[in-house]
Amino acid sequence: MFVIGVNLSKYLKSALLLILLLIIIQPLFANALADKTVFWLKSNGFSPVLIVLIISMIPIIELRGSIPIAILLFKIPWPEAVLLSVLGNMIPVPFILLLMDWFFALISKSRWGARFTGWIFARTRRKGKAIERYEAIGLAIFVGIPLPGTGAWTGAFAANIFGISFWKSMLYILIGVLIAAAIVTALSLMGNLAIG
Repeated sequence: MFVIGVNLSKYLKSALLLILLLIIIQPLFANALADKTVFWLKSNGFSPVLIVLIISMIPIIELRGSIPIAILLFKIPWPEAVLLSVLGNMIPVPFILLLMDWFFALISKSRWGARFTGWIFARTRRKGKAIERYEAIGLAIFVGIPLPGTGAWTGAFAANIFGISFWKSMLYILIGVLIAAAIVTALSLMGNLAIG
């Protein structure tokens, strides 16, 4: 019985490692990813609500992509678009905060993994100067700027790297996500007026 539990635990950890690795390398292919993902999900019968939720969870795209897709493509009312996008954008955050150290320690055991870990840490430190200087408030501002390389995913990495506590990180990342949602929603509504 114990052996089965240990083997199952190994398989779950391996599956989690593979999923996390795929999610982390995904930004390399992000340019066309939103369009392809929306098309694929739509052609497989996913509802617009579920598509928006899924798109908002994808790194790099996050709610910068999901809110315009919801408002401009699916014509979802903006309050619902914002709620779905914020919820989806926040879903991965606690997992990143809780599992990041374990994941990077695990992959750092290989030469390739150690190089990748060094690259991601250096990139996050470079991008996270405001977080390093202003800590939690800098984290909210960093996440709230809706530009590539910022957002909830990078904010969660930075919060962990700079040693901000879990609950403080969750709160300030949420504040940043709400700021980004306000900016992206305003831009999407202006775009909707221009189109309509």
